[in-house]
Amino acid sequence: MKYRKNEAKQYAREHMKGIWAAALNPMRADFSIDEEGLERNIAHWVDDLKIQGLFIAGKQGEFFSMSLAERKRNFDLAVQACGDRAGTIMSCSDQNFDAVIELARHAQQIGADYIVVHAPVLHFIHDREETLFNYYKMICDEVDIGIALWSHPDSGYLMTPELCKRLADLPNIVAIKYSVPREMYTELSKLAGDSLIVSTASEDEWLDNITELDWRLYLCSSPPYLIQTPNDLRMHEYTELAFAGRVDEARKVSESLAPVRHALKSTRPGGKPQAQQKVWQSLLGQAGGPVRAPLLQMTDQEIAVTTDAFHTCGLKL
Repeated sequence: MKYRKNEAKQYAREHMKGIWAAALNPMRADFSIDEEGLERNIAHWVDDLKIQGLFIAGKQGEFFSMSLAERKRNFDLAVQACGDRAGTIMSCSDQNFDAVIELARHAQQIGADYIVVHAPVLHFIHDREETLFNYYKMICDEVDIGIALWSHPDSGYLMTPELCKRLADLPNIVAIKYSVPREMYTELSKLAGDSLIVSTASEDEWLDNITELDWRLYLCSSPPYLIQTPNDLRMHEYTELAFAGRVDEARKVSESLAPVRHALKSTRPGGKPQAQQKVWQSLLGQAGGPVRAPLLQMTDQEIAVTTDAFHTCGLKL
């Protein structure tokens, strides 16, 4: 741990900044995790693309198909590969509470910076507020590491801004990845003030969130390493321009990425998000590989369409 429990919020305010990306897990043909490929990807993301933090073993990383041992190993590799060059936030999300705590303790023991735990699926429950408050309080009671909340539609509901503000009073709740409509995260930003770092995964909205909501953290998804190359750091560039108050320049750079965004999104089959992004990774020279069941692989035709869009989108290789 780089801070005490009662220092978690202040530490996050000082260090949880910039562009953080959610890591896809590269896999070999036998569906084992390509550890060497992951290490190469992390070095590329951090050193070449200037990404400041990594979200490990989340939904992009296919945590739902991994054993606890694999998830812990994933944490270990990321901490070792990042060293002091980038931050780490480990996804400890799980329907089993004991698994959440086991993963959280492991992340704390190996020196991860933070953990993230998404709101669980709650069967039969309609009045969720007290259950969810108690859920996160129990996690806070068990570990000292800084915790990010995560609310998204996959849980079957969205946590209200009022609940999130209440949870922000817990000592080691430091941030939230709030995958909700913009009006909801705007409301929470106003409610929470300095008690909670609010962010969301939409790169499309990132510039507006810097300029209109004074955000300083992008938390987080795959665009930082899919729409950038060592010779084309436009997301990093427009972010730094916006941070410096040069908004018109930032907007021009951001708007120039429209063809890249369109190529990446328009060729993604609705049921194959991770698989399509891994194909795109491979075209960039990053380690990608197949996805695990129950996810579906890309067809040859889908790969061909993605490849054609990649080569005509204007990304500088």
